[in-house]
Amino acid sequence: MTAEREFIRSRLLPLEAYRPPLEPASPDHAPAAVLVPLIERPEGLSVLLTLRTQHLRRHAGQIAFPGGRADPDETPWQTALREACEEVGLDPALVEIAGLAEPFWTRTGYVITPVVGFVSPSLTVTPNPDEVAEVFEVPFAFLMDAANHQSLLREFPDGVARQVWAMPYQGRHIWGVTAMLLRALHERLYGAPVV
Repeated sequence: MTAEREFIRSRLLPLEAYRPPLEPASPDHAPAAVLVPLIERPEGLSVLLTLRTQHLRRHAGQIAFPGGRADPDETPWQTALREACEEVGLDPALVEIAGLAEPFWTRTGYVITPVVGFVSPSLTVTPNPDEVAEVFEVPFAFLMDAANHQSLLREFPDGVARQVWAMPYQGRHIWGVTAMLLRALHERLYGAPVV
């Protein structure tokens, strides 16, 4: 295991620490999970992201991690691996789960658990055209560099302006929940010591 893998794993919540809630924390929020796929390229780690199709009901045309709503009795990592397989054809056998980050409550009714996994560079992807318009990679080092994190004021359909994170990369606009999850991962990995 490389030093970078050991470091990332040491800063995440281990799977053994996960405890499902006895009751839903909020009846308005459904459990969900995303896979944060760290592909181990010779030049360094890269993050696999998707561009959602334009016809989806929620977050259409946005950049996202593979993921979605949990099925009954699924753990977050089971959800993340199932959704990654369904959305981009990622073989779960090529993913080594590193750990979990803190759940994130969305304004659209989900509580999302990020599941970080190391992915073999031998992966092949086949985007599901019903959900994914495109699959691409961004260097992990770029996304974890706070100098690339922009705090923007954005007006939402409800007319309220809110502060959001954005990470523009080669003409792509990574923002919203995906950018917030990346920012939270940056804080977890490189912020104050985890206790």
